[in-house]
Amino acid sequence: MTIKEIQEELIDEFSMFDDWMERYEYMIDLGKSLPLINPKEKTEDKLIKGCQSKVWLHSELKNDKVVFTADSDAIITKGIIAILIRVFSNQPPEAIINADTDFIDAIGLKEHLSPTRANGLVSMIKQLKLYAVAYQAQLK
Repeated sequence: MTIKEIQEELIDEFSMFDDWMERYEYMIDLGKSLPLINPKEKTEDKLIKGCQSKVWLHSELKNDKVVFTADSDAIITKGIIAILIRVFSNQPPEAIINADTDFIDAIGLKEHLSPTRANGLVSMIKQLKLYAVAYQAQLK
């Protein structure tokens, strides 16, 4: 699936819920299904700067696609990174770099996060894209 198709799928999934408590619960469930980072990768250099909670993000290039794994010490944050990994993992670096993130507004995520969590969300997206830029340079 393309990034756009995955984003559309998430928009559809979140639109099934009437209120934000249900959406938070769904996000928490997504966080529980997150492909977990290898404990050896939970190092200081893998922490995303700008997040209130601790979020570790690991990436590797497999078959010219970026594969992400992550973990967080907070359940909501874990749900947020799970959504981002679902969208961006197993995609070519160029697709990640060029992807828009309008789906975040479409599912109403940004408006229902505290300012510190919203800043963390921006930091997570920035880090995902930075990894993609590094891998794109390797592929050239």
